[in-house]
Amino acid sequence: MINVMLIDDHPVVRAGLRSILDSFDEITVVGEGSDGSAVDELPPGVDVVVCDLQMPGVDGVAATRRLQEAGGPPVLVLTTFDTQAGIVAALEAGAVGYLLKDAPEERLREAVVATAAGQRTLAPEVAAALAERVTRPREALSSREIELLQALASGASNRELAAQLFISEATVKTHLIHIYQKLGVDNRTAAVTVAREQRLI
Repeated sequence: MINVMLIDDHPVVRAGLRSILDSFDEITVVGEGSDGSAVDELPPGVDVVVCDLQMPGVDGVAATRRLQEAGGPPVLVLTTFDTQAGIVAALEAGAVGYLLKDAPEERLREAVVATAAGQRTLAPEVAAALAERVTRPREALSSREIELLQALASGASNRELAAQLFISEATVKTHLIHIYQKLGVDNRTAAVTVAREQRLI
């Protein structure tokens, strides 16, 4: 029997997952949590932690890292987010599997079983995103985008960025989208961090 701990901030989602997983002969749900801090007090005998990625409080990446550092059970990320940044962050933190919430029930069962055995399981969309990240070099940032990144690093809001660069807030948002895509991130903090790591600013 594979004992599963569910961590998701939506009670309805947890109830649905419990119902699905408990319907399989070889799987039983032994605990639930509403955010990643639940990994600090796991029920005894947990074989797999099925964890959402974005949650208030302790998110899935931080929870996964805590578990792996403590030598805890393997983590299967189950989320709606398939951004390259989210995928890479989860896998680097130690997640064994990464599945999207629209996966068929049988696929979820297979992923839980594989994760319990320490075998990597990735949703097709996730594998494709990782392949694209590896095979497609990041596009170079334009001088305007670097200028915006430098202003962003000072903590300026979109309105302040628009005023500094004499452009509209809509144009700022468009530039940010392009910057995020080119850097493989999904928020301004990560964009500034990556830009500094790559010595772009």
